[in-house]
Amino acid sequence: MSEAAIFRARAEQELANAATATLSNVRDRAERSAKAWGEMADRAERTVALRESREAARVVV
Repeated sequence: MSEAAIFRARAEQELANAATATLSNVRDRAERSAKAWGEMADRAERTVALRESREAARVVV
């Protein structure tokens, strides 16, 4: 499982936690956490894509 996939799974879990939360502050915290996990997943995917493009450019030259 990739790092981004792990982060996405955590984001989904936090969204599920937010959906079941009865207290608004707990729901808000879970939603913020889900957003942060999603951003980390996006960043991890960009990092992998950039690394792969650099490696591909290195092979061509």
